[in-house]
Amino acid sequence: MAENVNWKNRFKAMGPGILMAAAAVGGSHIVSSTQAGAIYGWQLAIVVLLVNLFKYPFFRFGSQYTLQNNESLIEGYARKGKTYLVAFFIMNIFSAVVNTAAVGILAAAILYNIIPNGFGLSIAQLTTILIVITLGMLLVGGYRFLDKFSKYMMTALTLATVFAIVIAVFKHRELAPDFVAPSPWQMSALPFIVALMGWMPAPIEISAINSMWMVEKRKTQKVSYADGLFDFNAGYIGTALLAFVFLALGALIQYGSGQAVEAASAAYIAQFVNMYASAFGNWSRLLIAFIAFLCIFGTTITVIDGYSRANNETLRLLLNQSEASAKALNVWTVATSVAGIVIVYFFAGDVATLMRFAMIASFLTTPIFGYLNYKLVHNKENRLSQSLNALSIVGLTYLTGFALFFLANTLGWVG
Repeated sequence: MAENVNWKNRFKAMGPGILMAAAAVGGSHIVSSTQAGAIYGWQLAIVVLLVNLFKYPFFRFGSQYTLQNNESLIEGYARKGKTYLVAFFIMNIFSAVVNTAAVGILAAAILYNIIPNGFGLSIAQLTTILIVITLGMLLVGGYRFLDKFSKYMMTALTLATVFAIVIAVFKHRELAPDFVAPSPWQMSALPFIVALMGWMPAPIEISAINSMWMVEKRKTQKVSYADGLFDFNAGYIGTALLAFVFLALGALIQYGSGQAVEAASAAYIAQFVNMYASAFGNWSRLLIAFIAFLCIFGTTITVIDGYSRANNETLRLLLNQSEASAKALNVWTVATSVAGIVIVYFFAGDVATLMRFAMIASFLTTPIFGYLNYKLVHNKENRLSQSLNALSIVGLTYLTGFALFFLANTLGWVG
């Protein structure tokens, strides 16, 4: 007899997976996915499908390890050796600073296009205000606030996005008469494709951050193995579907319009909103801006909280401390926010470059941490199902092969 599912408890258990989705739906979706559709139409849909499929096991293992062992994935890294822990720490600090600055600027760019003349403020000033607001929310509300807020935010985002895509489907639009469809299947497009996959559906370190959110969730509520995996699957699958939605928005609205797609993330946000307004009228401007702002602001919140939480835990393990204090977490949260603001003011012109570099670096490190996550859950004590094990092996082969091919092309060995 099939096990009865308590849907009330299952819904209450949701949180870490939704937070993961909120962290993922940002630069990778509203920027990279939409740009992919705007530049290449539907051609890169297969790439989006494959990378979401092949990364699935390694993100799942973050939740699975915590649910099985009642400790974070980072603690699992520590058990494997401090070399892994140091490598993760270095990558995570870099990602925390760059991602905070990048998503903060994106959120500010949206506001700049919503409010009249940005209320006389620059994008850097608006970014500072948003990061400070996010910092205050996290210091006052902590995880419980984030847990509740993310559910409502992602629900609103999903409904608004579906509404927007329905409008796009039924709106007739003709391609520019001189439009020639570009092909992504050439070497010049390789960096864009690798960057797209790097943060699709999220940087690989989010798997460790997600496991920490699960640990935090279990401090306030009993979460069973089945309910925890349901939460993860709901967040991951929802994130993957939204990637196709944003790809569709770019393909249906900007692709073939005859207007060059801006490469810089902040500049592209302005173009994205303006393209909707020109296609459907000015009434749609606030709708699309609202979708984009929810997406990026949610990412800003989860990025600062998640990376700070992971860095705090990693340092605790490196220093062999018994447990991390709330005060130490607050210090990391403040430090991450301040560092992000510094990047915004002093390296604003290079944020787009840093963001692209971070995406590519994330893809290149994915096979390493993917393999480590795999080894943590596939051992003598815990064996994976035959299908999940096969998907893991195929996924590692794909990710490793693509990373090596990109490195060989970058070094001029192939081309």
